[in-house]
Amino acid sequence: MGTFSELEVEYLTNQLLGRIATVGVDGAPHVTPVGVFFDPDTETIVIGSGADMTASKKFRDASRHPEVAVVVDDLASLDPWTPRGLEVRGLAETPITGGERLGKRLGAPFDFHPAYIRVQPRRIVAWGLDTDSFAAAARDVA
Repeated sequence: MGTFSELEVEYLTNQLLGRIATVGVDGAPHVTPVGVFFDPDTETIVIGSGADMTASKKFRDASRHPEVAVVVDDLASLDPWTPRGLEVRGLAETPITGGERLGKRLGAPFDFHPAYIRVQPRRIVAWGLDTDSFAAAARDVA
């Protein structure tokens, strides 16, 4: 098994929306919805935007304090209530070029800004994928 299990890869490639948690310069947490993409070549999570990523708080925060968390989740069913998802904790890289090509390679439904965020996983917490929805399975991967 690579960094992500087969079920996790399948889930990540079918989800496009998540949230990234960063830490601001003042130490306060910040969570924002983002476009989330799985990069199979690097086994990382890529956060892309059609807007100027460098102007965003999330990009500035990740540049200054690279420890971040990304959550991708949804409901497999409403009845019965069946949440599922992944939390990926890791280190963010904040390249300022190459986003356009990367977004195309990952099949993004919008044109990426040149800058993007790449999250190198260190810890993965999964629920509802290969476990019960209310029994999270966590593991360190780095």
